[in-house]
Amino acid sequence: MSGTGRKGKILVIGGGISGISAAVEAGEAGQEVVLVERNPYVGGRVAQMHQYFPKLCPPSCGLEINLRRFKTSPRIRCLTLSEIQSISGKPGSYRAVIRRNPRFVNDKCTACGACADACPVERPDPYNFGMSSTKAAYLPCAMAYPMQFAIDGTVCTGAECGECVSACAYGAIELDMKPETIEVEVQAVIWATGWDPFDAGKIEGLGYGVHQNVITNMMMERLAAVDGPTGGRIQRPSDQKGIESIAFVQCAGSRDENYLKHCSGVCCLASLKQARYVREQYPDAEVYIFYIDLRTPGRLEDFLVATQEDAKFTLVKGKVAKITEDATGDLEVVAEDVLSGGQLRKKVDLVVLATGLAPANGRAVQIDGDLQTDEHGFFTIEQPMGGMFAVGCAKRPTDVATSVRDATGVVAKALHFCGE
Repeated sequence: MSGTGRKGKILVIGGGISGISAAVEAGEAGQEVVLVERNPYVGGRVAQMHQYFPKLCPPSCGLEINLRRFKTSPRIRCLTLSEIQSISGKPGSYRAVIRRNPRFVNDKCTACGACADACPVERPDPYNFGMSSTKAAYLPCAMAYPMQFAIDGTVCTGAECGECVSACAYGAIELDMKPETIEVEVQAVIWATGWDPFDAGKIEGLGYGVHQNVITNMMMERLAAVDGPTGGRIQRPSDQKGIESIAFVQCAGSRDENYLKHCSGVCCLASLKQARYVREQYPDAEVYIFYIDLRTPGRLEDFLVATQEDAKFTLVKGKVAKITEDATGDLEVVAEDVLSGGQLRKKVDLVVLATGLAPANGRAVQIDGDLQTDEHGFFTIEQPMGGMFAVGCAKRPTDVATSVRDATGVVAKALHFCGE
């Protein structure tokens, strides 16, 4: 998007692919941008993925291109480890109050890793959904921006230990760093708050959190990723055994009045993609996908057809009722088989739950006026307050390519609220 001659400032809330794309487009259109991200890095859920569908290429490609534009833009101010406290004002003249939480590492950091080597405290790694651990001093991910370590203040013992301070040759550790409050005046606000994986532990009968070899689709992405907890090898969490058989359970909590009423749109294709991950590593593995309806719209139908040509791939139309685990860690999946009219039982090594996309819009923000959400908790396309816009998965479950396109359109709308 080329410059418009209209100068203003836009607040982007969320640093996933939608937020990064919106920030880049707004900056290249001549606007000042403040991007607020609660994590210590930008990249969102896309950074955690192993491959995109249907090309099966790594997300690092597209993400790296946008990050390069993002990092080199003189108009973008990126505030990580930050959260919106309040927004007041009116369209074209908003004031946002931002809390910036301490990183305990300053801009002198070279990402050498000496602090992590010296740190005696370990923590579960949320980036890998707890399947691995890091030190309290950690690099958030391989492609982290900013490329700086952070220190988890919830587990670090601070100056009482101080090993990281002694180890750092650059004076980059500040264990007495305090939260700060930043206020900015903007003309428009873009909500790119994205999505969270639905909590599979809430789903009765499927055994997540009870059976170690029942995992979620996002955990599967990290298992397959070369920078994941197993170096890209897909294996059972309980005993690191390889995969001879695996079941994917579609609509795990989705399209269900008790959990998520909506269809997340991308889960079917994600499971088809992950089935290919398994077959590439284990040519003799049996793959079962239990589904209610398979949704692969438009050109993506070709991806389904190509996957179905695999003789080791079995589609079962039917809802899974129960998953049990025996003493060896093997799982039994009990499901209805709609086409045969009976009940089906399958013994497998690993079960992957295709949990849906839940809106990440529920975090408390004080705001003058209303932010409108639909019955599923996503922001509506039209907001009652002018100059407020939602983008990507903040307003509906969608794929990466659609989120990037959507960002361009939303920025074009936001520009109307920027001054001359």
